[in-house]
Parts: sequence; structure tokens; C-alpha cells
Amino acid sequence: MRVVVAGKGQAMLKGKVVVVTGASAGVGRATVRELARQGADVGLIARGPERLEAAAEEVRAAGRRACVAPADVSDAAALERAAQRIEQALGPIDVWINSAMTAVLAEVTDTSPDEFRRVTEVTYLGSVHGVQVALRRMLPRDEGVIVQVGSALARRGIPLQATYCASKHAIKGFADSLRAELLHRNANVRLTLVQLPGLNTPQFGWVRTRLRRHPQPVPPIYQPEVAARAIVHAAQHPRREYWVGGSTVYTILGEKFVSGLMDRYLARTNEQAQQADVRIDPEQRDDNLFAPPSGDRGAHGRFDEQAHPRSPQWWLNTHRPLVAATAAGVAVAVAATRR
Repeated sequence: MRVVVAGKGQAMLKGKVVVVTGASAGVGRATVRELARQGADVGLIARGPERLEAAAEEVRAAGRRACVAPADVSDAAALERAAQRIEQALGPIDVWINSAMTAVLAEVTDTSPDEFRRVTEVTYLGSVHGVQVALRRMLPRDEGVIVQVGSALARRGIPLQATYCASKHAIKGFADSLRAELLHRNANVRLTLVQLPGLNTPQFGWVRTRLRRHPQPVPPIYQPEVAARAIVHAAQHPRREYWVGGSTVYTILGEKFVSGLMDRYLARTNEQAQQADVRIDPEQRDDNLFAPPSGDRGAHGRFDEQAHPRSPQWWLNTHRPLVAATAAGVAVAVAATRR
């Protein structure tokens, strides 16, 4: 199915088949809802059938088709079978969104080799597997969009998150290599990265941790719908990379220009910034590292009161012509006043 172009080259999602990995919770779940709202048919991949079915019902309630295809993204063969199932049910895949992730929130010295391996297999290699599955379908047709859900932490590592940061850094390097290869082929398959800020998702309620206080995203915290709108926008308007949230911008720029200062700042502040004032026993809580926890937690975590529903930076990012015109108008008015 070819991308329908309307207006100034804006690809519309109505009737398109979009696959989302990590579709059952958090950013993936919010993205599924936004895709259905914009008229896409959605293939849903994650490990937990219960939550996948709940997400699929939300797609159907919006009047769109859904296909549930349970798979662990670390298993390349299982992911290929999931894609086959989705295409049999919905048709050729137009957009593939890699959102599946996991992590261990602990210092390096408290993290086991098996835990590093598992996070790498899911967060990094799961994305590689997803890209390869998508390319096997998109390159022969010479069309399609791959959206890689990233993080500001793909550019700047922080304490307690070495497993996750390393995997996101690896994704960035992988994407750069693939992008050059697609350009070499002169292919019409597009690859875009969406670098996200701290988000209020269930991840912090089931991440494996050694902390004695409840994990939380680094403030400022945004709602997952902010990420979902950005991811869906990227699928429609793919460009090299998107930065979402003011904190993502200053994290990436800080690493670029004052990385040594960032080291010292993060060492002083960031372990505390990732812990809420709620005591936990890390040995007594379920985590999602090797198996999905039971129950449907939806897209949101426990930080609704602190989370921002919108990002002014993202609004400016997606309204550049208006911002430029306004700035030009202000400049003309200032010049006229001076004259």
C-alpha cells in the first residue's frame, strides 16, 4: 500500500497498517491509541496477551482493525512470525514502530551479567530484529517508514541506568549505519529517530531495581501522550531525528558542549532525582525483565500529578513556519519602531 500524499507532502495514516512493538503498555500503548485515532490499522506486538487484547479493543473501539501478535522481540524468529500474522490479517505493513524496552535501575556494580545481557537483547537487539523484519517487507516494495523510539539518554548516559543508556546509544549507532546504507541504495524506505524525555509510564512500577525507594523518571516528567503524538507525527513526516521536550534538548546539547560539567552535575544530583519519597522492598516486587507482570496498567504510571500533558518545545518544533513567520513579523515591527 503506497503512502497517500496530501497537502505539502504530508503522509496521512488513514487506512495504513502500522506495527508497534511494546504495544501493551506505556509509550507503546499511548501510541497505539493515537494511531487508531488518526485512522490507522494496528498490529500489536508484546509479550503479554492479556494487555495486548485490551489494547486491541481500544483500537477496535476507535473503528479500526487490530491484530494481536504476541512475541518477545529478543527472539528474531518469533518477531518474524508475528509480522507474518499481522500481514495476513491486515495487509502489507506501511510503518514499523520499535517501542519495546526494558531496563535495570541500579548501579553497575549491583547489576549482574545476565541482567545486562537481557536488557541488551530486548532494548537494542529487539530494535535490530524489528528493523530487519520491516526491511524484508519494505525494501522489495521500495516504500515504508521505520520509527525508532529513542531517548535523550541515547546521547547522554546517567547514573543507575547503564543498561538502558548503553542500549539506546547502540540503537543510535545502528540507525546511523542503516541510514547511510539506505541512502547508498537510493531507497525510498525512511528511518527516523524520536528522542524522548522522562515519561510517566508503568515502567517505573515494574522495572527491576536495587533501590530502596520507588523509581521515578528524571523530572520534568511528561505524559506518554506527548511521546505518542511525536511518534505518530514522525511516522507521517519522517526526518533524520526528532527531539521531544525541553529537557531532551538541553540534555543532548549539554553532552555536546559541556560533557565534563554534565558528569559532575549528574553525579551530584541524578541518583536522588530518580527516586520518589516512597519506600519499597526491591526483593518483594514483580518486575518485567524476564516475564510480563500480570494485569493491565495502560499507558500511565503513578506520577500523573507531576506529569506535563504537553511540551511547548514540541509545539514549536512542529510549527516552524508559523514560528518563523511570527519572528519575522516581530523583527519587522521592531525595525519599524526604531525607524
